[in-house]
Amino acid sequence: MLALIAGTISYQHMHLLVQLHGQPGWVAALTPLSVDGMIVAASTTLLAESRSGGRGGFLPWSLLAAGSVASLAANVAAAEPTATGRVIAAWPSFALIASYELLMRQVRRAAEAGASRQRSGQVRSRPERASSAGRPRAKRPDAAVPSAGHGRETQVLAWQWAQANRAGDGSLPSGRDIGREYGRHERWGRLVKRSGLAGELNPQT
Repeated sequence: MLALIAGTISYQHMHLLVQLHGQPGWVAALTPLSVDGMIVAASTTLLAESRSGGRGGFLPWSLLAAGSVASLAANVAAAEPTATGRVIAAWPSFALIASYELLMRQVRRAAEAGASRQRSGQVRSRPERASSAGRPRAKRPDAAVPSAGHGRETQVLAWQWAQANRAGDGSLPSGRDIGREYGRHERWGRLVKRSGLAGELNPQT
């Protein structure tokens, strides 16, 4: 909203300036758009560069600076020849540039945060793949996962699966792995593991 308000006022100032210098109506209408449009195009290019891991090249930064200077200069030139008048006229252009850059900074930070979460997720998944790469993955006993009414049978099958999928050092899968294998929560997997170690899920019991 701030950028829209500031952009409208800045457009009127530049439109008046172009008209005062004898340009036809359609030129006076489009010239302000080319000035502020340069700021938007350069900022959008820098945003795309940051989302792909770059910092932007010399050209987009130069165009952003040139568009900002031109917008400020045009607004000041259209003002009354007093210090107060020039400050008032320059403020909408400054507010437009600042608000748009603040918006782009928020978008860039959100993109960087998303990329950081994705990288950390990939790093966490690598040890799991590495631990299972050295041993064949045993299949669950034939039969679909029993329904909720057969809770103990499911726990017995899960415990058998855990024993068949020990790591190279003989350790059992984690409760999270057990639960995920059977479409359950980690807490359920820990319960199966604890009950199995206590001998409560042996076939004879």
